[in-house]
Amino acid sequence: MSSEAAPTETAPSEPQARHIIYCGVCTLPPEYCEFGGTAKKCKEWLEQNHPDMHEKLYSEEAVAATLSTLSVDAQKRAAKDSQKKEAKAAAAEAKAAETKAAAQVLIKRVERNKRKYVTAVSGLEAHGMDLKKVAKEWGKKFATGSSVTKTASGGEEVVVQGDNSDEIFDWVVDVAGVPEGNVDCIEDKKKKGA
Repeated sequence: MSSEAAPTETAPSEPQARHIIYCGVCTLPPEYCEFGGTAKKCKEWLEQNHPDMHEKLYSEEAVAATLSTLSVDAQKRAAKDSQKKEAKAAAAEAKAAETKAAAQVLIKRVERNKRKYVTAVSGLEAHGMDLKKVAKEWGKKFATGSSVTKTASGGEEVVVQGDNSDEIFDWVVDVAGVPEGNVDCIEDKKKKGA
């Protein structure tokens, strides 16, 4: 009986798949997060979601072991580089928050014919919204046609058939979380041809 049990206990001949964890912030393996621009956020994410790996990579012993292999000059350079990266990431984060706070959303009601209107909304992409998804959601919500079109200035806007400016204003403020001060409603009259 022991001769029959022995072959099943040996290691499988085909390679086994590895389970690799990827960072939820920068999508790199956690060992490489320090090379991205979001090392601080990556470290916090790893501590929340995978504390065992966080302990393995960022414990005092692990940091001391990696630093002990470097020369004194290299240790100084590494500390200086990490401070630079952290300052750069913090500055980029502050700038992104500032531009988001200053970004305006324009809701224009444009007259097509005598009693037909379209509502054009621009500036949503600055608040991190996917215009195609927003256009699809508004099309369903208002039971009209809506699409993403390019503007003359090179940007993109969502165009919704009908006069839905009040409902869109409420949606942008309530659902998207854009402050009321950053949303402007404009009424456009189409110029008559000469």
